Amino acid sequence: MTAPIPTPLFVLEMANNHMGDLNHGLALVRAFGAVCRELPFHFAFKLQYRDLDTFIHPSSQGRDDIKYVKRFSETRLTREAFDRLVEEMRANGFLTMSTPFDEVSVSTIEEQNLDFIKIASCSFTDWPLLERIALCDKPIVASTAGASVEDIDRVVSFFAHRSKNFAIMHCVGEYPTPDEHMHLSQIDFLRARYPNVRIGFSTHEDPDATDIVQMAIAKGITLFEKHVGLPTASYPLNAYSASPAQVRTWLQAALRAWSLCGIGDRRLPPNPEEAASLRSLRRGMFARHSLKAGQLLTEQDTYFAFPPENGQFTANDCSKYIEFSATMDIAANAAISPQNAMRNDRRARIWDIARQVKEMLSHNNIVVPGSADLEISHHYGIDRFDEVGLVLITVVNRGYCKKLLVSLPGQMHPEQYHKQKEETFHIIHGEILLELDDEPMLCKPGDVVTIEPGVRHKFKTETGAVIEEISTTHNLHDSFYTDPAIMENKQRKTLLTYWMD
Repeated sequence: MTAPIPTPLFVLEMANNHMGDLNHGLALVRAFGAVCRELPFHFAFKLQYRDLDTFIHPSSQGRDDIKYVKRFSETRLTREAFDRLVEEMRANGFLTMSTPFDEVSVSTIEEQNLDFIKIASCSFTDWPLLERIALCDKPIVASTAGASVEDIDRVVSFFAHRSKNFAIMHCVGEYPTPDEHMHLSQIDFLRARYPNVRIGFSTHEDPDATDIVQMAIAKGITLFEKHVGLPTASYPLNAYSASPAQVRTWLQAALRAWSLCGIGDRRLPPNPEEAASLRSLRRGMFARHSLKAGQLLTEQDTYFAFPPENGQFTANDCSKYIEFSATMDIAANAAISPQNAMRNDRRARIWDIARQVKEMLSHNNIVVPGSADLEISHHYGIDRFDEVGLVLITVVNRGYCKKLLVSLPGQMHPEQYHKQKEETFHIIHGEILLELDDEPMLCKPGDVVTIEPGVRHKFKTETGAVIEEISTTHNLHDSFYTDPAIMENKQRKTLLTYWMD
């Protein structure tokens, strides 16, 4: 397990304020090092990484008429230059962090052994990128600007189920952010909804403002992020980056008026300006090669690149629950959009399964702890769940384990065995046809059956059933299916935390 994120931690965001000039970047680090050594806090310096040769779409390489393409290209640094910046950060007492915007950049972070990984708001639901980041053994900080409650729930569940060390940041994606859009009470909303997750604050206010940070501190925040820069005759500061003098004042600032506190009892309504800004920074979905009408698209058929075209699908529209199929022929490198492809979101199917489980439990007066996770096993894929599948609700898993197994009418659970676990089935609703080492038995409510380690077992129900399973500790790697196709399916489980709402 990685070490916790220090308390308090102030993250200084360099972004592209190195201006593509290594010497300027080194001077910037040293200037803020002199400021931060005066203060009794933990500090991290943060870079941004983009593998520009693959991040930017081939047709947009070198274009000056696209704002961010021009900005990113003009401030390009070599890997050697970034290595030198990281070395200087450490020499000045800073922890190190970077925001990757593509999978190649995650590998760079691993190679440099940076202390933290940051997820930008525009990448908050970039699921291909999140899957790669989740493979890293590093603390994660993710900004939530523009994200809906549903998106935040999914990302929090994603990292929690993988036992990641992570924090999420209240953030507003306007640069700079006007006072009336600060909504500092969103900090209260996030802390109440995710009590086991550390909440931070990523700020983009006027760099001369000295009260907002202290109001956030009054709300209990100990993790902050702020854009910084070093003004020179050649490189003036932008409107939201703070100079060393401004950061010194910012860190010593006093409490500001309560009027800055905005909505805190619900997620903010959509901000069209913010949404447009965030979407312009996302990676578009493109055809890796020519595609035929009617073709079901796989990961090998598509790629993600910046900038996105108007109206096209982006990486944020993709996840393991979503399928795309071409509705017409698509040329290589062409944008994939609703005009040439259909998007099928299977998440509705997942929530429909959760609804059926809740209805069965309620109908039979079976009460489940609100904090219990729901595990949906779809052994041959979600499309065959009605035929083959099972829902498991873990009540406790210590030296002993208690679960509820919910099987919907007509469902079969395929044959498996455990090498370590001994389990006892207590049927509390419905009937199951249980087979132990190919010997069938009909089990009804009240029946109790013990299954010893090594015994192959499967069952089927026509009525639907709820089984109380009492066992020794459940180990994630102690379930062995006799059908190798199931063992090879690494996406056969879906976990839900907030299914009881």
